[in-house]
Amino acid sequence: MLMESTVSAFLPTQYGEFQIYSFPSVEQPEMPEIAMVHGTIDPNLPVLVRIHSECLTGDVLGSQRCDCGQQLQAALRQIGQEGGVFIYLRQEGRGIGLHSKIEAYRKQESGMDTIEANMELGFLPDERNYHAALNILQFFNVGKVLLLTNNPDKMLALEQGGIQIVDRIPLIFPSNPFNDQYLKTKRDKMGHLLPNHNL
Repeated sequence: MLMESTVSAFLPTQYGEFQIYSFPSVEQPEMPEIAMVHGTIDPNLPVLVRIHSECLTGDVLGSQRCDCGQQLQAALRQIGQEGGVFIYLRQEGRGIGLHSKIEAYRKQESGMDTIEANMELGFLPDERNYHAALNILQFFNVGKVLLLTNNPDKMLALEQGGIQIVDRIPLIFPSNPFNDQYLKTKRDKMGHLLPNHNL
């Protein structure tokens, strides 16, 4: 549940000029969800939206074990050019937290995939939810979206929350030796909409 103490400020970035919003939650006020808005939102038109779950290793440290940093940069670049809303959810490691994510990394080094490693640690394959994203879209009066995603679970969550997905815009990047298995697991076991040819 988002708290009412939302604050916003101007944020110039390498991707363009944004207004950044902080949405503290009742459960974790010290770790607010973030939204970055470029341009004017028209409630009658579909809005370009990226819902991105936090990945410190990929987003900040440049990890090659995933494609999260690439997705973040591509989404911010496109929203900075075309206008829209970038939502940053504090759901590190598919919702298991950074410490457990690093434990899962270690298990993957022994041959497990990401799903097997999470389950070995007592978690579901994906612990995330998108309630906060729905609340943020409601805050901005967004009812129709052009969604930057490869994740069908994210699409389903928005549709069930009353958001109309006018179009899905994929975020596809070539694999590398460190994330090839990670991407194949997302495609083959989690149903992510990724092609066969570049993995």
